[in-house]
Amino acid sequence: MSSPAIILFFTLFSISSSLALSQTKKPTTLQTLNVPAAEIKMVNPKLPPRSLSLTSSKRYEGSSDLVHLRYHMGPVLSSSPINIYVIWYGRWSRPHKALIRDFLNSISDAKAPSPSVAEWWRTATLYTDQTGANVSRSVLIAGEYSDAKYSHGQHLTRLSIQEVIASAARSASFPVDHKNGMYLVLTSHDVTMQDFCRAVCGFHYFTFPSMVGYTMPYAWVGQSGKQCPEVCAYPFALPGYMGHGGPGELRPPNGETGVDGMVSVIGHELAEVVSNPLINAWYAGEDPTAPTEIGDLCEGLYGTGGGGGYIGQVMQDRGGKTFNMNGKGGRKFLVQWIWNPNLKACSGPNSVD
Repeated sequence: MSSPAIILFFTLFSISSSLALSQTKKPTTLQTLNVPAAEIKMVNPKLPPRSLSLTSSKRYEGSSDLVHLRYHMGPVLSSSPINIYVIWYGRWSRPHKALIRDFLNSISDAKAPSPSVAEWWRTATLYTDQTGANVSRSVLIAGEYSDAKYSHGQHLTRLSIQEVIASAARSASFPVDHKNGMYLVLTSHDVTMQDFCRAVCGFHYFTFPSMVGYTMPYAWVGQSGKQCPEVCAYPFALPGYMGHGGPGELRPPNGETGVDGMVSVIGHELAEVVSNPLINAWYAGEDPTAPTEIGDLCEGLYGTGGGGGYIGQVMQDRGGKTFNMNGKGGRKFLVQWIWNPNLKACSGPNSVD
């Protein structure tokens, strides 16, 4: 995730029955989809693990009855729509903003062909609060603010991110949207963040009344394209010392290594925000300062057969661009799976099980 004390060390273990794949088996084309003219194929590449001190990763591959994800009686974001207030911190190009907006707008777009981002989001909507209310299916970009002058500098901390939010809330006149709202802070490629690239690619928490004036959930995600793409834009970039003897990095679906990688991190954090907005709802583990959440449980898994170095079955077009779901306006994305509380397994819309 995600919480302020995220640097805990969890043992990676493989518990998916799909790991019957031999460790020596070379990646092969598994099947061809019947998509006229698109020439899309299904592949399950085996890649080296990403480097990060992701010995701190909390990945539980596949499915397991040993994962005790529990509800801790806190709220989920159930009001419809969930209003996202985007804060663009630093210098952002129009194409990069458009790519991220298209992903966010795809969450509620039922018209996109299957497998779609909207279908992926349905797993998040399985989570409920103590009244039985589900996480909302409807997500809306309710407001945007650009801080292109780096009002709080080019190095941020977990504390100063709250100052960024406070400044944006005042300058953009964002409403105090306690019931429906959340902030999404996105920092450009030239902004560094405490623990970025070393222990986190994104995190979420909630604002402090003493700093922002009220309590609202927020998520932060950084653009890693020039800082650590091999960590936070994996599998579109691989560490140099790991890039030999395998298929190498995968081609991003929109041709933007840093921002395409960022999209999956945004998906990870949004799923965790809505199911655990105040860090007292859905998570595994006994320590609320370092919860293992529904994105953490499936980190690095993008399709059926994932685990043991395999990212799972994903799609590639004729140009080799890799994706696992469709979005608004013909966009394609590669987004990690999230934990399904009914199946007790990681799941996504491109599952072939």
